[in-house]
Amino acid sequence: MSLLRNLLLAGVAAASLSGMAYAANDMSSEAIAERTKPVGSVYTAKDLEGIVDTAAGGTGGEPAEPRSGEAVFNAACSACHATGAAGAPIKGDAAAWGPRVAQGRDTLVNHALNGFNAMPPRGACGNCSDEEIANAVDYMMDAI
Repeated sequence: MSLLRNLLLAGVAAASLSGMAYAANDMSSEAIAERTKPVGSVYTAKDLEGIVDTAAGGTGGEPAEPRSGEAVFNAACSACHATGAAGAPIKGDAAAWGPRVAQGRDTLVNHALNGFNAMPPRGACGNCSDEEIANAVDYMMDAI
């Protein structure tokens, strides 16, 4: 029993001394900062705007290309402009679009960006850039 006790005490003493030596050597500000630095980062959607998705084949850090008018239309505008919901003119309906087109492209883009009648600002595409909204307007105008 005495041998076991002595071995146990020697082990505890060695562990204590090695811990004190470690602590004495690593209490500098740099060592503490290194041990307590964050292991990750948190990003919001705003931080990631315009960054290419590397999982989708991009290299990251470069601006994403604006979506085509067709892509924006299919993703957001078609909910109303393919069905006529809330009185929206249906894409390709020349009679419905004629008076609107007569107002000029700039007016139509302004309405799409800022909302008009039942259409809210940016339609249903809160994450579209101004250029993408304009692309969608051009896509619908080209269908007439």
